[in-house]
Amino acid sequence: METTPIGIFDSGYGGLTILDGIRRLMPEYDYLYLGDNARAPYGGRSFDVVYEYTRQAVEKLFSMGCRLVILGCNTASAKALRSIQQNDLPRWNNTLGSENGSQRRVLGVIRPTAEVIGTLTKSRHVGLLATEGTVRSESYKLEIQKIFPDIVVSGVACPLWAPIVEAGEASSPGADYFVKKRIDQLLAKDPLIDAIILGCTHYPLLLPKIEQYVPQGVRIVSQGHYVGTSLKDYLERHPDIQGSCSTGGTVRYLTTESPDRFQETASIFLNDGPVEVKHVVLG
Repeated sequence: METTPIGIFDSGYGGLTILDGIRRLMPEYDYLYLGDNARAPYGGRSFDVVYEYTRQAVEKLFSMGCRLVILGCNTASAKALRSIQQNDLPRWNNTLGSENGSQRRVLGVIRPTAEVIGTLTKSRHVGLLATEGTVRSESYKLEIQKIFPDIVVSGVACPLWAPIVEAGEASSPGADYFVKKRIDQLLAKDPLIDAIILGCTHYPLLLPKIEQYVPQGVRIVSQGHYVGTSLKDYLERHPDIQGSCSTGGTVRYLTTESPDRFQETASIFLNDGPVEVKHVVLG
């Protein structure tokens, strides 16, 4: 059976923190990262638009051979994952066929975080800092309460956090005001919160400032590690999918933007040297 890379999709650059978390646990696999940077950000877009853009990206990764695609984007996971799994995957698997019974799969980043949050909170009050689209979708609340009905979830949108990160200003004094403002707003909403989910993949780059303004005893939950742990467990439980994943330890990058611009901005998120980037067109 031909083996292929694991696909990872994000609307922009934030999914690189998810890729990093996965690679730390499973460096042996090959990965193909696709950023829809030309149409980012997705956070304020409608459900229909996010679904269409995400569907196009997943289809592109499937057409390039990937059998497993991770939506390393909270907005795409919140607004598009369920529709893709229910409406598109059956058709794709039927049209594209399955090799040795290996069906294509699409997974998101919200479920893995929801599955572990019950072990990370004692007060059973959890906060969410995310984009407007993710907060308004209430996807975290719905997923968490399916597993832990007793947990109270409160969310606050942080519309300027991702642009601050992409501008390379995550460490600047100017970022402090915006970070403190949203954390204070969240804790005023529910003072009993003892765990805060960073529900946008850009936010780990603001971690030093977030830790500065979050009270002692409040746990900050960054997604990369938990998504990686969940994916590793998923592959162990699905040997057919695991067997379809190639193991050359490589990473390739695709962008809908300029490759030069991707390289420049991706350096904020990556510890690697120069990366190989190719331009692709979606839709």
